[in-house]
Amino acid sequence: MIPEGAVSYSFTLKVGEKDIDALKHVNNVVYLKWVNDISERHWKLLATPEVGKKYLWVVLRHELDYLNQATLDQEITLITWVGDSSGVKSVRHVQAFKGNTPLFKARSTWCLLDAKTLRPTRIKEDILSLLSPK
Repeated sequence: MIPEGAVSYSFTLKVGEKDIDALKHVNNVVYLKWVNDISERHWKLLATPEVGKKYLWVVLRHELDYLNQATLDQEITLITWVGDSSGVKSVRHVQAFKGNTPLFKARSTWCLLDAKTLRPTRIKEDILSLLSPK
């Protein structure tokens, strides 16, 4: 679960027709899309306008553990938080649940880029302060 002191974000969605594959459950690629969606939403909520203009994130690696399946019309809760952040890299965690049933857990490594140069840039206090509870 979420480590003590981590700034987390969650939202609930409903599985739609476009999410379903030939096996009649949510396609694994959709799970990955949900990881990206919640990561972007959380960043937009955390970042001040100044920080949001100064930096961009790109993913370097996704690791997903598929634990259960979801089907049409089920409500899914996604939860995310940021873990270790140092150098130019930050690790983000995402978990999904159908009620109390875990669907997947993901660990993604992101690289911070300078928005003007598009070059990797070190994670400094202006980012780290956003990840601390207020």
